[in-house]
Amino acid sequence: MKKPSKKPAATHHPHMRHAARSTPRAEPMFVVRRSRIHGSGVYATRRIRKGTRIAEYLGERITHQEADERYAAKGQDDGHTFLFVVSDKVVIDAGVNGNDARFINHSCDPNCEAVIEGGRVFVEATRTIQAGEELGYEYGLTWESTDDPEELAAYACRCGAANCRGTMLDEEPLDVKEARRAARRRAAAKRRRQATGRGSAAAKKAPRGGSRRASRR
Repeated sequence: MKKPSKKPAATHHPHMRHAARSTPRAEPMFVVRRSRIHGSGVYATRRIRKGTRIAEYLGERITHQEADERYAAKGQDDGHTFLFVVSDKVVIDAGVNGNDARFINHSCDPNCEAVIEGGRVFVEATRTIQAGEELGYEYGLTWESTDDPEELAAYACRCGAANCRGTMLDEEPLDVKEARRAARRRAAAKRRRQATGRGSAAAKKAPRGGSRRASRR
């Protein structure tokens, strides 16, 4: 078993220590401050090029059931949470151990997008962003056609963009999307069955020995 070293912590050459102290730190890409859209917002402190990975959306990783139970007590007129759906099983709650990425507001004219990679969520620039611009991405909050309109009104958008849709909700309800996907799957399965049926019928009509003609001499 190794004993802990008793050497002093600073054992580098003095010039190396000086170099480490004088190395300039990278200027942060953004800062959090009051937003004209909603509450706190995230603003670029310098020019951010298109494609730059700005931040990772961090927080506690929980299940959908945990998320529903955790925020069931919130008022129906309060649509403000920091939940991000990663998959059918995982939700990130940035309200617990989250970082500044949770303050990026929704925008109908976004300059960022959320990218899911390996179960992690990153915010990336979709165009060059100038210093002083507020960062924003399309939330695309899921909803269903049976949801109470009064509850959905809590997700109104105030981004002020010329093309503002007036809501942070996705353009189409989730149940309609799923029904359309299910219909496409059924149609594809039907086409496969029909193709298989035609192939079987053609095989039955083929003359006996037809499959061996090419090998006859």
